[in-house]
Amino acid sequence: MEMTRDPNDGRHERFHVDVCIDGCSPWHGIAELIKKLRPEWKPEDVQIKAFTEGITNQLLGCYVGSMSEDPVLLVRVYGQMTELFMDRDKELEMFQVLHKHGCGPELYCSFTNGICYEFIRGVVLDDTLLRQPSVYRLIATEMGKIHSIKSGEIGKSSPVTPVLWSRLSKFLNLVQSSDVPKQQRSSAPVEAPDLEIIITEMEELKTHLTHINSPVVLCHNDLLTKNVIYNQEQGTVKFIDYEYADFNYQAYDIGNHFNEFAGITDVDSSLYPSRQLQFDWLTAYLESFKSCPGQGSATVSRNEVLRLYGHVCQFSLVAHLFWCLWALLQAKHSTIDFDFNRYAMARFNYYFEKKQEFFGMRLP
Repeated sequence: MEMTRDPNDGRHERFHVDVCIDGCSPWHGIAELIKKLRPEWKPEDVQIKAFTEGITNQLLGCYVGSMSEDPVLLVRVYGQMTELFMDRDKELEMFQVLHKHGCGPELYCSFTNGICYEFIRGVVLDDTLLRQPSVYRLIATEMGKIHSIKSGEIGKSSPVTPVLWSRLSKFLNLVQSSDVPKQQRSSAPVEAPDLEIIITEMEELKTHLTHINSPVVLCHNDLLTKNVIYNQEQGTVKFIDYEYADFNYQAYDIGNHFNEFAGITDVDSSLYPSRQLQFDWLTAYLESFKSCPGQGSATVSRNEVLRLYGHVCQFSLVAHLFWCLWALLQAKHSTIDFDFNRYAMARFNYYFEKKQEFFGMRLP
């Protein structure tokens, strides 16, 4: 096992194992990881469970005995070509930062095409739990805690730059420059969003949103239901998967999460949270965010909730274009069985359903 220091912060150390795991036949690579991380485990006793929730990477749970009671190693094998648009060093840094602040699992090691980390016990959130006040308030509180982590605490200069616009630009360039694989060229054409329209909308959004004074904070940036683990016994939620975590606009992270109420497989914009749910969620969020050191009084006024509500609605629009471009990239490179072009079109349409309503809002 090779130990390397985090290039972004000398206070952190992490382990790297020079192993590449074959997603189709993972056992040999996993066995090498287990030798390093859990040498007391006998190979013949190790069981592997494949998790199916992800649509970018392959996730495998490794354990001896009972998965519900005994220690579990999670092995995540990165999706094909995801290195084109993922900053893997940033992801590892975020793992360590969030674990240090009690917001995420422990990172055990990285390997050539993935990472291995601690299993968080609980249930993956579903659409029913997402709407339960006792659960969504926990999510709001946890997001407030993460957003309050200061850039100086992780060796970043202040002020920090939001990652949103540079990532959008990168995704757009990759979509424009990527060749469609041969096997897709011969198949029936699938309706996809018009890139010229996306470019026009991106420019309009950037002009509009940069004039909104949304704080730049440490964000998860991908808080869909499958990235939230709920432990009912402990009364906690934890966020997982930090591929997109970085400093970004506060209102973007929240608006992106609200968009996810509409689902992934069958996107239904009518499921976007009601105004009443959003107000309750945002109140819990602000109480958490403002209770952290350096944020001033923890008292939350209705005007503060109204102001954040308006910002969130408008920033939720740009999240649609972000995941639309992401899906177009995945359609060209991913080997996972998911209709990415259909998803891209759903988010494109979702954007235009909400644009007029949200752009027409008067912000306090």
